[in-house]
Amino acid sequence: SQILGSGTILDTSRLRTHLSDHYNVNQQNVHAYVFGEHGDSSFIPWSLTNISNIPVDQYAAAAAGMGTDFAPLDKDEIREYVQKSGSRVIALKGATFHAVSVSVCYICKCLLNRIDTSMTVSTMMHGEYGIDDVCISVLNAVNNTGVRGKILVPLTDAEVAELRRSAETLKQVIKGLRI
Repeated sequence: SQILGSGTILDTSRLRTHLSDHYNVNQQNVHAYVFGEHGDSSFIPWSLTNISNIPVDQYAAAAAGMGTDFAPLDKDEIREYVQKSGSRVIALKGATFHAVSVSVCYICKCLLNRIDTSMTVSTMMHGEYGIDDVCISVLNAVNNTGVRGKILVPLTDAEVAELRRSAETLKQVIKGLRI
């Protein structure tokens, strides 16, 4: 329970920021996650994504009474944005260690200050969603003792398939690194 990786916490932050900007709403009202490996096989479980407890696909219509007309949400563009943000930052600044450091500091803050929360840190999978023997990011409950456990959110069949694909991608990368 005390071994965890930063996983997709940075990707999740980038996703929430993007959605917050798109809908012109405080980021605290955006509930969205990036699951899988931190990289090209990560994915967004859109079935879990909501703005102020309204499913993201329904939010624009629900907020129409405020006189705001939101552009359609381009989920493929958002996924690409989240997956490619790191490489864009490297191209512009030469490294991404500042954002990663902020993410790790956030994890440490939660651990050290006894903030019970949920986050998409990377932990070993033991059969959850049909995945074994690989550390991958899903939603976890974290407190001052470390990871209390995984929060097994209801994913669609397609999202479970994407999570499994991401896990297999990561396993192949690891297998390729073994000497």
